[in-house]
Amino acid sequence: MFNSSKNAWSKKKKIKLLIVAILLVWFWFCLPSKLFNAPTSYVIEDKDGNLLDASIAADGQWRFPYDVNVPDKFIKCILTFEDKRFYYHPGVDPIAFVRAAFKNTRSKGVTQGGSTLTMQVMRLSRHTAKRNLYQKLIESIQAVRLECTHSKKEIMGLYASNAPFGSNVVGLDAASWRYFGQSPDKLSWGQMAVLAVLPNAPSLVNPGRNRSVLLKKRNELLDKLVANNTIDKTTCDLAKLEPLPGAPIPLPQFAPHLLQRFKDDLVKTDSTKLTSIKTTIDFNLQKNVTDILTQHQSILKGNGINNTCALVLDVETGNVLSYVGNIYNINDSDMESYVDVIKAPRSPGSTLKPILYATMLSDGMILPNSLVPDIPTQIGGYVPQNFDLSFDGAVPASKALSRSLNIPAVKLLQQYKYQRFYELLKQCGITTLNRPADTYGLSLILGGCDINMWDLAGLYASFARTLNHQQKNNGKVFTKDFYPPQYQDNSRQRTNANATINSLDATSIWFTFQAMEEVRRPGEEGLWQQFSSSQRIAWKTGTSFGFRDAWAIGITPKYVVAVWVGNTDGEGRPGLIGVQTAAPILFDIFRQLPSSEWFKTPTNDIAYLPVCRESGYRANIDCPDVDTIMVPANGYKAPLCPYHKMIHLDATGTYRVNENCVSPADMVHTSWFVLSPAMEYYYKQKNHDYKPLPPFKDGCSIAEPGKNIELIYPQPDAKIYVPLEINGERGKTIFTATNRKASAKIFWSLDDAFIITTTNFHQIALSPSPGLHIITIVDEDGESISRQFEIMEKDK
Repeated sequence: MFNSSKNAWSKKKKIKLLIVAILLVWFWFCLPSKLFNAPTSYVIEDKDGNLLDASIAADGQWRFPYDVNVPDKFIKCILTFEDKRFYYHPGVDPIAFVRAAFKNTRSKGVTQGGSTLTMQVMRLSRHTAKRNLYQKLIESIQAVRLECTHSKKEIMGLYASNAPFGSNVVGLDAASWRYFGQSPDKLSWGQMAVLAVLPNAPSLVNPGRNRSVLLKKRNELLDKLVANNTIDKTTCDLAKLEPLPGAPIPLPQFAPHLLQRFKDDLVKTDSTKLTSIKTTIDFNLQKNVTDILTQHQSILKGNGINNTCALVLDVETGNVLSYVGNIYNINDSDMESYVDVIKAPRSPGSTLKPILYATMLSDGMILPNSLVPDIPTQIGGYVPQNFDLSFDGAVPASKALSRSLNIPAVKLLQQYKYQRFYELLKQCGITTLNRPADTYGLSLILGGCDINMWDLAGLYASFARTLNHQQKNNGKVFTKDFYPPQYQDNSRQRTNANATINSLDATSIWFTFQAMEEVRRPGEEGLWQQFSSSQRIAWKTGTSFGFRDAWAIGITPKYVVAVWVGNTDGEGRPGLIGVQTAAPILFDIFRQLPSSEWFKTPTNDIAYLPVCRESGYRANIDCPDVDTIMVPANGYKAPLCPYHKMIHLDATGTYRVNENCVSPADMVHTSWFVLSPAMEYYYKQKNHDYKPLPPFKDGCSIAEPGKNIELIYPQPDAKIYVPLEINGERGKTIFTATNRKASAKIFWSLDDAFIITTTNFHQIALSPSPGLHIITIVDEDGESISRQFEIMEKDK
């Protein structure tokens, strides 16, 4: 019987232990894996923690993400008001329970609760509206459990982030901004006391209602803070004089487009991440850039130009210092303020020309000042034009870049091959070239593609970064220095790979920035160098076809600034030109930035070569003026000067001669700068010191047949549309030719029918009928050129 009793007792003990174990397991797992699942507002701060912008949560509440750092003033206020023994109880305060029960019994109703802040956290997390003893018991158990795994600081953060503060405001951070327009750490004692009493009765904050009740509660709390020696009597009296909050205050909107970009990026990656970030934005710079854009847009809108944006980057880190995606005026729907132009693909105009110049220098295809043809050009059906519709004949490559001439740029790309340039752009970080290279063709260099400001600014920042690192990289260009911008510090996965970009070198980039610095700044008449306070800036403008996009981008060793002006709907406007609209904004922004020293002159991967002073090519034996200059290391691959050649003159130096009429002993041998007839025709109009080849002496045969006459217009297989004049008649087409001989005659024929003879000035106006025609010119020496063209019908 004893054994039977003993076995029964053992069985009961096991059952008790099992029950205890089950209760302990239930106790441990009684908390949900995540206490609060409500959506939170998207919030972005600047690099110092200042609020830039925020959006309301998906459920219509202003609820900032969880913040474990609660201001000390709020902690002292809320503990004095709600939970004096917060740091001493295990989640449940027996003393508070007894006191509440005693008071409620005496008053025969619920006048005081005994819930601790930890219990209130659990009640808020359970979203239950029931208030009874059973719910109180569950909250108490879960509160004790919460204290087992969470610090008091974490629990205080949970309460402050999820307590109701009236209307649709949840959490201390949101309440501070909605009611007082500033962050909680900047609130006064009077303001913090108001917020501390609100979770207990959040309906007190209603403009025009319950003001006296809220005032009484706040002042009572302030008196308690004096009583427990938290504040002194003077501070209390001053706090009581502070006004109560009124209607909710709109939150700051200093970076609405960056906020939207952040939201979009979360969707692309992981929407469960914290919806609040500290960005790399400089708060004061962001405000100043916004003000500059607003000021300029107020003038530009008089011309129907509604939109502008700007991006400022730190070169070394790629950090975004200012991100203004558009003029933000949501009350004017015509302005389409919601469009973030920084991420929108737009035609880049001429802003890619420096990239081509740098890579051709690096490949040794040109030298910095090599002459490039600037004459009427037709390549297939493509007819590029300079912005001012003029021609220089020939222009140094560096000047063609600084003046943004289109025809030389197309000539260079034709030489480099647009397929190679396309691949280089993609390698350097341009992500919007989504079509095959052949769909862009040579127009790629003039903006015949779509690129966004984010990629473009990042590319130029990578160029500048490479130049800053030239010494440690020995002049090489590494892929690790090419990375996109970032608005969160260290959010990018940077590569340490030392793969080189063989199409570029630091010296070529340096020469490119030198050429870009030579551009005349708007409104300064080229005198900016005389002021020591002016920064040296490499900059480039761009204007898209149809005057739809105006660009300006500037680079210093520390900063990259990009500006766009236009209309988001693509409407073109007269006067929407980069140098006139975007460049003034660019320099206004640079005035907000600290000056920096210029890029250091390269010391690696360079060469010193004899260069023809007049042509900019490597000097040949006939070049009379030669300078030994620094060039990129591959400069030795550049062609020899094709324009200087030895000619033979008579003893007077007036006429050219040859061995058929003058003895070599009586000749004067001299080097002469000789351009092709078409280049010469335009070059001598801009360069009055240019000396054409002297004529041949009478009796001397022409030594170089076929090189004296040229038909400048039309180009081969040109398609010409001739508009109607005001009187309804079809206009005339101007045909232009040139001959080296100043007094030469040219005989013109159209479709084998003689038309006219011209002398000295070889230009005629004709009105050919629609269809195919052949124009033929012949000079006195029998040299001839024939060229087919087509006059287009009106409806073609």
